[in-house]
Amino acid sequence: MIKDFEPRLYQQTIFATAAEKNTLVVLPTGMGKTHIALMLASHRLSQYPLSKILILAPTKPLVEQIMCVFKKHFVFSEVNNEIKKDGKRIDNVNDDEKKTEVDNDKRITMFTGFVKPEERISLWQKCQIIASTPQSIENDIMGGKIKLDDVSLLVVDEAHRAVGDYSYCWLAKQYEKLAKYPRILALTASPGSELEKINEVIANLFIEEIEVRVDTDPDVSPYIQEVRINWVKLELPEELKVIQKYLKDCYKGKLKDIESLGYLDETQLNLENKSDLLRLQGHLQAELAQGNRDFNVMKSLSIAAEAIKVQHALELLETQGMAALSLYLEDIQTQAKTSKVKAVQNLVRDLYFRSALIKTRSLIDKEVEHPKLEKLKDTVKNRIKNEDGTNRDYKLIIFSQYRDTCQKIVEELTNMNITAKLFVGQANRRQKGLTQKQQIEILQQFKDNQFNVLVSSSVGEEGLDIPQVDEVIFYEPIPSAIRQIQRKGRTGRQEKGKVTIFVTSDTRDVGYRWSAFHKEKKMYRNLKDIKKKLIFAGLEKGGKKEVTLNKFIPEPEKVKLFVDHREKGNHVMKELLELGASIQLEQLEIADYQVSKNVGVEFKTQEDFIDSLIDGRLFKQLKEMKDNFLKPLIIVEGTSDIYSIKNIHPNSIRGMLASIAVDFNVPVLYSKTFKETAALLIAIAKREQEKEYGKDFDVHGSRKPASFRDQQEYIVSAMPGVGPNLAKQLLEKFKSVKNIINASEEELKQTEKIGEKKAKDIKDIVEKDY
Repeated sequence: MIKDFEPRLYQQTIFATAAEKNTLVVLPTGMGKTHIALMLASHRLSQYPLSKILILAPTKPLVEQIMCVFKKHFVFSEVNNEIKKDGKRIDNVNDDEKKTEVDNDKRITMFTGFVKPEERISLWQKCQIIASTPQSIENDIMGGKIKLDDVSLLVVDEAHRAVGDYSYCWLAKQYEKLAKYPRILALTASPGSELEKINEVIANLFIEEIEVRVDTDPDVSPYIQEVRINWVKLELPEELKVIQKYLKDCYKGKLKDIESLGYLDETQLNLENKSDLLRLQGHLQAELAQGNRDFNVMKSLSIAAEAIKVQHALELLETQGMAALSLYLEDIQTQAKTSKVKAVQNLVRDLYFRSALIKTRSLIDKEVEHPKLEKLKDTVKNRIKNEDGTNRDYKLIIFSQYRDTCQKIVEELTNMNITAKLFVGQANRRQKGLTQKQQIEILQQFKDNQFNVLVSSSVGEEGLDIPQVDEVIFYEPIPSAIRQIQRKGRTGRQEKGKVTIFVTSDTRDVGYRWSAFHKEKKMYRNLKDIKKKLIFAGLEKGGKKEVTLNKFIPEPEKVKLFVDHREKGNHVMKELLELGASIQLEQLEIADYQVSKNVGVEFKTQEDFIDSLIDGRLFKQLKEMKDNFLKPLIIVEGTSDIYSIKNIHPNSIRGMLASIAVDFNVPVLYSKTFKETAALLIAIAKREQEKEYGKDFDVHGSRKPASFRDQQEYIVSAMPGVGPNLAKQLLEKFKSVKNIINASEEELKQTEKIGEKKAKDIKDIVEKDY
């Protein structure tokens, strides 16, 4: 049941669709997407009272914001035990007799990385509505600690992120496969302009219907506040144009150098942006991966890296200002003194680059800045300051792409006695940044009118509910439909709003302005075309989901694998679950995967494999695996030529591979992709587990200890969290297995690497009844 909320017409229309089909909702920022999720959650729980609702959002502030909306408007009713199988209500029982109100805090909760895994499992069992970051819930599902079977609704906020290998994609796939009564609601202000990306989002989230609304739609327009957009045009001063010319000449020189090496032709000498350069860089890296170690390839790759740095310096000069440019150029200069990277060293020797650096230093000394900064200061002063110097009740958000610029803006406004606060992500190389807890505190202060101006990097663009912002200022245009829509959506929510965008003439600002404009138009065209196709496809199927015979084929018996918990971010883990493996996450002291009592598998990417051969780490791992498993093996994954990854002679690598095979008698298996790696692990596990001991094995290795000393180490290493290395330390300290067993927690904690938890776990194993 929902309280203190009256749905608008468009919310009711969208809800009617979402109740029947998996739906992608594209709705302007501030138009109540979360409230549609609220309505659908209430509907699904009325259908399946024992089910759960899972809501995913990409950041902790967003998760907390969604949870607050649900706690404010959702009313639970305690349902007595007259419930049908599969969670459906018995029709002949009087609902009023069955219900009593329940405290929302006991039924609605949030998961983030800050909630301990054990606590998350307990909360999952007790609560019915869970808001979570995808990474937090993903780890628990992979570890088998949380099941999606009883989730009747999956809400995906900021659904445009459901591309590539983002966690949303895997979670949606697992949910659609495992849930008894699945329904997906995907929410976004903009899924992007590229048709391929929109289709990817639709495919990854199993979307069957799209509901798109724009400001001019008849059911939305009555609720839209007028937002005036003001484009402020500025000219780049002559002094800055001098630096601009130096950097452009430097950049053109780099492209000419690549052309002379044969990897660009004359038609490509006017590559204007970083994306073109990154494509060139990708092409050159592919050449290297295929074993082409030609000097011209490696030299071209190095020069391309220089060109990218120059392009970035140009962007800072044209769109940000002298402070940001100076920090970047000085950072390159500093790196060149210590770094062995040729691209950095060659760049600082370039005459044009050095000239740009000297001119930048000169202008910084003269306190010359980009005209945007002065214009911004005047604009903010005019909006906020009264004639008597006091501040008006006027709230501003200023967006800039770069954290250094944000910091500079805050400093300048503070010097004008205007209270401004920085809103950025977590720490980077130069700055501390903000924790998610600090972000939430600053947003609350802004809502409570404790300061007038929020200066934000891109972290403030996505989904945050900040009501009553009078004006949003773009320090620069951005070439992204998604980000432009999100930035503009911070104002005009409850009252009229204003958007001011600074554009420097004859710079990339102009191109970015029109790029975002055309991408936004293209996005809505693409969405309409896809919507028509989905409707047509639905009519062909009679409006029903296709049911295939695969649904009735019994699942094969699962193979069991122990997986080191540090591998949970690896794509192999997800693919193993896709293939139906039973996964148990453990802290494995030896090997990354254990597929039987005899077989432990060390997994390496090609780069890590070569690195571990060179530094000797692999030989130590091999010795430990031989000591603990009868049949250890290595899987190496990648598509590159293994002899060309590092600058060492191929015969050295061949010699080390021979040592692994002949001296250690350990097989090395090769796979090209994570899918192939997972398939290999499944095949090995099946062969092993079809034998007489089957799946009944524990995480401890199977090799029988040879000597009396080995047997003692073997027994102690089986204790929780101990392993072979710590077993030796314990035996050296306590002298015998008996003394270790009889030791108190305090005595155990005196051993290095044994803390309170590990000591308690050891005592529990020793003392608790079987």
